[in-house]
Amino acid sequence: MSTPEPYRDLVIERVFNAPRQLVWDVCTKPEHVMRWWGPRNFSFPIVKIDFRVGGKYHMCMTGTMPDGSNVEIWSTGYYKEINPIERIVCTDSFADAEGNVVSSDHYGTEGWELEVDVELMFEDLGNRKTKMTLRHSMPEFMADEGIVGWNESFDKLAEVLETL
Repeated sequence: MSTPEPYRDLVIERVFNAPRQLVWDVCTKPEHVMRWWGPRNFSFPIVKIDFRVGGKYHMCMTGTMPDGSNVEIWSTGYYKEINPIERIVCTDSFADAEGNVVSSDHYGTEGWELEVDVELMFEDLGNRKTKMTLRHSMPEFMADEGIVGWNESFDKLAEVLETL
């Protein structure tokens, strides 16, 4: 039996030049999420969100890997806690196209738990500024890539907010 990979909670904070309600809306509505979620060279052509406690999300990420290969990676989870315009806690899992949870082995990556938690917190800083804090648990060996990916996502989120 193999030893489980060590996990680390990534914590990333970003201040956006937008009111908290707008940041919340762009983080919870599929038509906005598909525009910013994921690393810079990836898109999310399919985003389904049933935004309520116990509701499920199901998304498809597509893009080109550094080696030139094209990938399609599905994810899913359910909402554990929703405190409007303040906090969201959901699970995050690899999935197949039908929304079934699959192991990370399905995508050629070992060491991920079947389900991890993701937390987003939204703080009104006044003057139409919002601080968003992300907490995402992931395997230690993926933490550096996770930090890069989330920061690229937040860069895209800032760009989307500028257009609204």
